[in-house]
Amino acid sequence: MSMTDPIADMFTRIRNAQATGKPTVSMPASKLRQALAELLKSEGYVLDSRRSEDGGKAHLEIKLKYFEGKPAIERIERVSRPGLRVYRGKETLPKVLGGLGISIVSTSAGLMTDAQARAKGLGGEVIGRVA
Repeated sequence: MSMTDPIADMFTRIRNAQATGKPTVSMPASKLRQALAELLKSEGYVLDSRRSEDGGKAHLEIKLKYFEGKPAIERIERVSRPGLRVYRGKETLPKVLGGLGISIVSTSAGLMTDAQARAKGLGGEVIGRVA
């Protein structure tokens, strides 16, 4: 069975792993998932991510971050999905919790946060929200 939305699958795996208090979560790797994991790492939502090959199949392992027993990611959700793509210009990029969270935006210059996209004057597809 093929997966129709790998980004939503990634977000769900992270949510489920944090709900059960697991230290890491593993998933099939892709360039997009790896870029998302690196963005979450650079913003301080996860501790680390690494890609490994196992019998010809690539896996992405993300080390989750907790603070005083609570997950660093309070909410992670998909905005744009295969059935309804959501695009925003640089002026209308959404802010999450008044700037305390991030919106992940896919631009012509790659994946970046809403604040980085605004600073570069770029708009694009709003992939998801993290708070």
